[in-house]
Amino acid sequence: MRVLQSCLAIGLVALGSVPAVADGTQPVVVELFTSQGCSSCPPADALLADLATRDDVLPLALHVDYWDYIGWPDEYADPRFTHRQKAYARIAGERMIYTPQIIVGGVVHLIGSRTPAVTEAIEAQRAAASTVDIEVARDGEMVRIEAVLTSGAAPGPMLIQIVPFAHHERVAIRGGENAGAVIDYANIVRDWQMIDQWDGAEPWSGEVHLEGSAAVIVQAEGPGRILGAERVD
Repeated sequence: MRVLQSCLAIGLVALGSVPAVADGTQPVVVELFTSQGCSSCPPADALLADLATRDDVLPLALHVDYWDYIGWPDEYADPRFTHRQKAYARIAGERMIYTPQIIVGGVVHLIGSRTPAVTEAIEAQRAAASTVDIEVARDGEMVRIEAVLTSGAAPGPMLIQIVPFAHHERVAIRGGENAGAVIDYANIVRDWQMIDQWDGAEPWSGEVHLEGSAAVIVQAEGPGRILGAERVD
């Protein structure tokens, strides 16, 4: 099964009329760039699965496609996720990309299997105040999203994004470097959609049609720092 086509039908509503109210417990976004064809990735995949049990962390597994040629095409891989990883590398001045790589909060780049370093980066991001408050409300397959800058935060170019994901899949790998392994994957990203560009000068609100779970992420353009996030279950 390849990555699903977008399940979103986006309908934006008027800006500036509804302030958002957040509960002060926005999770830290952790992006893992991984591949079923990467022999070094299973420990990082297990770490992400552990993080998925925490309410204060929003872990997302982005399966890349550049290891598919070595004997096992990753059924969750999407070239857009490879492009996103390359964009992060370009912003950071890095000359190569690799798996497993974890990016915490859009700014901290780490080897994905180094649990102590990942834990430290998550705690540092938790200590930093979010600059965008996000409120989400679900009614069936319709999700209303509201966003507003926190007091004292400066407006600037931001992207409002929604990221559908599957909570869990078990895969028996029959080829490549991990042949014979049965691996549990958590929070597998199925799509990455930009809903709108926003400068924060006025509160933002909108509605999306969504099947299943997703992350709502407000991020500085670049891609840069993740300024606010919420999960939709």
